[in-house]
Amino acid sequence: MSSTFRLGGQGAVLALFALVLQLAGGFDAPLAAQEVPTTAPPAKVQQLIELMDDPEVRQWLAAKQTTPPPAVATPPSGVASQWVAQIRRHLGGMREAAPRLVPEWMAARERIAAEMQNQGAMPILRGFGFVLLVGYGAEFLLRYLLRRSANRSDATSGHGLAALFRIAPLIAFAIAAIAAFVLADWPMRLEAAVAPLLIAWIAARLLIAVAAAMAKPAYEKTQEVEAAQLDALPAPDVARFWHGRFVVFVCAVAVLWAVLDMMQALAFPADVRDLTAAGLGLVILGIAIDTALRRPAADVTAGRRLLANALLVAFLILLWFVWSAGMKVLFWVGVYIVGLPPLLRFVSATTRTMRDAEAADNIRVMRNVLIDRGARFAIIALAAAWLAVVFRFNGSTMMQDDAFNRVFRGVLAGIVILLAADFIWQLVKEFINLRLKQSSIEMADPAQVARDMRLRTLLPILRNFLAVFIAVVAGMMVLSGLGVAVGPLIAGAGVFGVAIGFGSQTLVKDILSGVFYMMDDAFRVGEYIQSGSYMGTVESFSIRSVKLRHHRGPVFTVPFGSLGAVQNMSRDWVIDKFKINVSYDTNIAKVKKVVKGVGAALLEDEELGPLIIETVKMKGVEQFGDYGVTLSFAMTTKPGHQTQIRRRAQAMIKETFDANGINFASPTVQVAGDDGQATAAAAATRDAIAKKNAALAVPQGGEAAAE
Repeated sequence: MSSTFRLGGQGAVLALFALVLQLAGGFDAPLAAQEVPTTAPPAKVQQLIELMDDPEVRQWLAAKQTTPPPAVATPPSGVASQWVAQIRRHLGGMREAAPRLVPEWMAARERIAAEMQNQGAMPILRGFGFVLLVGYGAEFLLRYLLRRSANRSDATSGHGLAALFRIAPLIAFAIAAIAAFVLADWPMRLEAAVAPLLIAWIAARLLIAVAAAMAKPAYEKTQEVEAAQLDALPAPDVARFWHGRFVVFVCAVAVLWAVLDMMQALAFPADVRDLTAAGLGLVILGIAIDTALRRPAADVTAGRRLLANALLVAFLILLWFVWSAGMKVLFWVGVYIVGLPPLLRFVSATTRTMRDAEAADNIRVMRNVLIDRGARFAIIALAAAWLAVVFRFNGSTMMQDDAFNRVFRGVLAGIVILLAADFIWQLVKEFINLRLKQSSIEMADPAQVARDMRLRTLLPILRNFLAVFIAVVAGMMVLSGLGVAVGPLIAGAGVFGVAIGFGSQTLVKDILSGVFYMMDDAFRVGEYIQSGSYMGTVESFSIRSVKLRHHRGPVFTVPFGSLGAVQNMSRDWVIDKFKINVSYDTNIAKVKKVVKGVGAALLEDEELGPLIIETVKMKGVEQFGDYGVTLSFAMTTKPGHQTQIRRRAQAMIKETFDANGINFASPTVQVAGDDGQATAAAAATRDAIAKKNAALAVPQGGEAAAE
């Protein structure tokens, strides 16, 4: 083989050799039959022919023709296979990044040092000093102003305001420090390295301050907290333990986030960042295991505590492995499973100490709901939002299933929707309860009393309707977020409702009748009504019936469709009438005058006077009876008090009649004739009565003797 022969590339050699082979194989027979040309081939062709005669070249060409082309590796199609392949690539990259960890840090330090040499160290130190001076100056100034205002108005008596006074200076520090950092002139790489550290420091201080403000009522057990609220709080030593561990966790997580974000800003390779995250995660894992083993727990047996600790430690190790493997979505789901329930319980117990137990206006009611439900809503909504962000940036490489992605996002959106629905329902319910409480206060104004009674009737029905409405709307929104078509469901529900309506006409009749009774304002809660054989005081309503409390105690549950015509005996005013029989020799004018004085005395009564609209009056002679004259009396009172006033009026009339010599009618026997005949007739009457009594007594005595 000639040493001067060279080819430009392997592809050209293969193509040329293939052409030569085709020419040699396809024209072998014709060339043998033809005459050999007399002219010699060119030198390059002669060299190619000699090269083709080389045994090694022939062997190599034969091997290239028989070797099949390499198969293209197809990625695994299953979700589990994708996860395994992703974990294997992630761990393999971390293993390969171990030798480059220190050199990468040295290179980043050299890049930052080079930028600092260009600008000098003093401007950078002045920038650090400027940021710290502005931030801490704003914090101390606001703290001083708040302390002075608190001393003047004693505004720190409530836990909510005390927490605000604790957190507000830190917010001022954050705003001032970030503004000073932005205004300072930093080298680009140094700014990228310092910004995560500053933000982590601000976030850690804010979280620690919030935790201290929430834990303070628990471990101080102040006298301002009610006994029922103290029972819901953890013990002081337990609160101190968890508060201290929370501070340690916040600092460790802040350092982890700041380091990783700084590495990303300084263009560290992804595998080096993952290796650093796994190493720092080991530190947090050690803190978590120590917390799990030392945590205060209820009095249980040693075996159960050992088993619980073993399971918890195993779960924490699994979380660290999931974090190190790059499965951030599963990691945060596991963190929520472990940490979210106890955090919500502690927040609920703490917020009860900040609530106003006797909220008497709308502002305080809204404040209570914002403190109680708002804190829970904020925690869960932020957790769901963070999980969605993590899933967006880290879950798409492992979870390629569109259905799974849609369900996952729908579940997160559904959690937020249900929390918002719960918050709205609690707000509406508290407003309605406050209005019901205000309407239960006794008022002197009759119009206001009537309005309050109507509110006590309609507001419970409105509350139940709003509960059903909010639940249905929230359910529809959750189903829509999960990808379920709610239009056919609504149409199907309509058809189903029509079918149910035909099958339950009585129920529909009761519901519609109740609606019309409410529209007509036929009766209200607290009024005494009568409908047919049912009578009593209206106690409550449902969607189809009304509960009546009889004056003897029984409760009637009457469907609206069975009420019919309703007699309302408690609306506006009541006219009460009664009759009195006097003897025939009574002076009617004197009776009228005496009764007028009784009416005036009733109006002056401190208890009954305000309940009387028109006092008792004599209307006149009603009829002539066998033994006397029947007189009619009437008075107008407020509903429900007529019986009490009538009894008092009749007692006063009796006393006044006795004082003025007015006799009530009674049966009398008048016999005509002289006195002797009258005496004889009376004696005969007495003898006849005595004989009758003796005759009646003899059989009874005989029977008693026989027994």
